Amino acid sequence: MKRIPITLLLLVMFFNAVVAQKINGKQIKEKSIEATRVKGTEGLATITTINENGQTRIRELASITKLYDGGKTEKKLLKFLQPADVKGTGFLTFDYNKEDDDKWIYMPALRKTRRIINSENAKSFMGTEFSYADMTLPNVDEYHYKMIGEENILGQICYVIEERPINEEVENENGFSKKITYINKENFVSIKSVYFDLYGDKEKIMIVKEYKELDKTNHKYRLTNIEIKNIQNGRKSTNVIKEIKYNPGLPDSYFTTRYIER
Repeated sequence: MKRIPITLLLLVMFFNAVVAQKINGKQIKEKSIEATRVKGTEGLATITTINENGQTRIRELASITKLYDGGKTEKKLLKFLQPADVKGTGFLTFDYNKEDDDKWIYMPALRKTRRIINSENAKSFMGTEFSYADMTLPNVDEYHYKMIGEENILGQICYVIEERPINEEVENENGFSKKITYINKENFVSIKSVYFDLYGDKEKIMIVKEYKELDKTNHKYRLTNIEIKNIQNGRKSTNVIKEIKYNPGLPDSYFTTRYIER
């Protein structure tokens, strides 16, 4: 019987080790989430919505974020500045890595803060094409992941993964049956998502046109220009951050329901 040369055997063992360590879809998604977990930020943004007739609605808001629990929780507060009909509206989220997020909205006209429950995640956020689910990062354990391949998107080589809700409850809560996500191979920033509705038809396309590295030491990023198009109803919304800065020292008192009512 022929003996296998030791060099060939070592090459085979090395190849098998590399294959065994190959990154999978869920790991890519987890790295994508971590890439945008910035210790603290504050900024000003504009959300613009254009309907199927070309009519435009612009809303300006301030935002602050801060990480807690060793980075496992991100708290975010949005406060609308104008126009007058939404001025003073506040939106507070506690975005957890491995459990259902907490969300509250304060409506000045009602002088009341209301909790957003999971069954409302698929609803429109403030009349835009962004949903409440889009305003936080997903719980990775609520989806199945499948690696599809790689693709060049906007000049960036991306992993392409398919995400499917683990059950019908998660599917209905978030309003989609499948999502194809494109994640930059170099820095793990998610730059494109294609959503399919509950009937399996393509519904929305979200593209990240710009992002900024805020924490250069830990390579953490913030998405600064996001566009989402609904190809079924012809509407489009953009979320553009005009000013943003890294600030991990924000007071804890800002991230409370009492503060959004001020």
